[in-house]
Amino acid sequence: MQIELGALAARHPASARDASPALGPLDLRIAPGEQVAVIGPSGAGKTTLLHTLACALRPSSGQVRLDGRDPWALPAGALRQLRGELFLAPQVPPLPPRQRVVTAVLAGRLPHIGLWHSLRSLFYPTGIAQAQAALAHFDLAEKLFDRVDRLSGGERQRVGLARGLGAQPGLVLVDEPLSALDPARAAQAMDSLLAAARERGATLVCTMHDVPMALRLFPRVLGLQAGVVAFDLPAAQVTPDRLRALYAQHLHELEGQAPPVQAAVPDAAPAPVVMHCR
Repeated sequence: MQIELGALAARHPASARDASPALGPLDLRIAPGEQVAVIGPSGAGKTTLLHTLACALRPSSGQVRLDGRDPWALPAGALRQLRGELFLAPQVPPLPPRQRVVTAVLAGRLPHIGLWHSLRSLFYPTGIAQAQAALAHFDLAEKLFDRVDRLSGGERQRVGLARGLGAQPGLVLVDEPLSALDPARAAQAMDSLLAAARERGATLVCTMHDVPMALRLFPRVLGLQAGVVAFDLPAAQVTPDRLRALYAQHLHELEGQAPPVQAAVPDAAPAPVVMHCR
C-alpha cells in the first residue's frame, strides 16, 4: 500500500482544540512494500503518526492518502473497507483476558468475513491451522488454545503480532513491538515480521525504541523530533551525530536506559490482568 502525506498535522484526541499539533506539519511518501522504522524520543509523535496512518485519528490539517484514496473523503462503507486493508498493532494488544489465543489471532480476519461467520467463530473457530502457523512464527504454536490471561506480557505482545500476520493486510503498522520482549525474542519477532511483510509485499511502518535494531533491520529510517521529520534516510546514513541530535534531551533513551513502559513485564506467567478490547 502506498502512503502519501501532504502538510499533515494531527492533535492527540484528548488535547484542546487550540493546542499545538502533536504531529506535523510533515510531508512523507512511502512506496508499496517498503519497510520503514520510525525512531525518536518519547513525545516525538510516533504513535500519533501510526494512528493517523491507521485512519483512527483524523488529521487537524493537511492530507493523508492511502493508495491514492483520502480516507476522510470516503463514504462510511468505503472507509470501513479501507480500514480492513490495514492492521495496527498497539504496544499493549487489546486482547480480552478470557479469550482463547486461537480466537484472538483469528480476530484479525474479521474485516474480511461476514457477521454470521464472525459469531460462529467465537464458539467453533475456523482457520485453526492458519492461526497456528501465524503463532509458530513467534514460537507460540503450543499456546493455541490457552487463555489470554494465562500469558505473560511478552507472550501477549507476540500474539498481537501473530494476529497481524493472520489478517494479511496491505499495510502493517506496529507500535513498539519489542517493549515486553527479551533480546532473543525481540530479534526473532522482528525477523518474522519483516519476512512476512516482504513475502506478501505489504508495507510495514514500525516505531522502535531499540535504535540499533532499527538500523540493523530496516533499510529506511525516519527520525521524528517534536512532531516533525528530523531526517528520512537509508539506515547506513544515520550517523551517531544525527542520533545524538535527535535524542538531545533524551540521551538516556538512546543509550537504552529509559524507564520500562507499562507493557514491559517479565516473560513469566503473571497474575491475570484485566484488559479491555476496543
